[in-house]
Amino acid sequence: MICAGAQELTLHVAAGERVALSGRDGTTATALLRAVAGLTPVGGGQITVGGRGSRTPAERAWRTRACAWLPRSPVPARSRARAADVLARSAHPAAAAFAADLLGVAELTDRPQHGLTPGEIQRLHWARVIGCVAAGAGVLLADEPAEGLEPDDREALVLLFAELPVTLLMATADPVLTALCDRRVGTTSDRPSTPCTPLATGVGPKSHASQQN
Repeated sequence: MICAGAQELTLHVAAGERVALSGRDGTTATALLRAVAGLTPVGGGQITVGGRGSRTPAERAWRTRACAWLPRSPVPARSRARAADVLARSAHPAAAAFAADLLGVAELTDRPQHGLTPGEIQRLHWARVIGCVAAGAGVLLADEPAEGLEPDDREALVLLFAELPVTLLMATADPVLTALCDRRVGTTSDRPSTPCTPLATGVGPKSHASQQN
């Protein structure tokens, strides 16, 4: 069971659809995204992506390849990790490096992450995600991707999301990103008085998320 915000949520997302998740505190939306990505275990109900669950090692490995994860405000590494290390974590590092060049951050790859601006770090993660999509990821899970961005970076993010050929499930309160989506889904934290029940979600055939009790 996922119980973050205290209510039940059953969600079906069609392949290629863009869905904005919103709630008063964002906790439920973030928990849902993490569960779909396989970062948070699900104790009740079922989350499927492309009709597949994540209960066996093979299914979990497939989920990792099928879903690209864009975390909220990636934090710079405190060690001497280089910016290039972000791109190296992509499922397709070469495609990620090419995307970094298009996004204007290729020249930063030899610099330490702790010396970069939030916008530069975000662009590196966007490039990593593009590499994952190039490697076959059909679902993009984004947790408040516009948080802390300057206007130019926010505009670039909107253009990126508009062009990526993925199913997009995104936690956001940003009106421009919400307008980009096909629909907005209020998470259970919009209704704080409801008792705690299992969270349900699902993603469909090509790249959609669905969990059912």
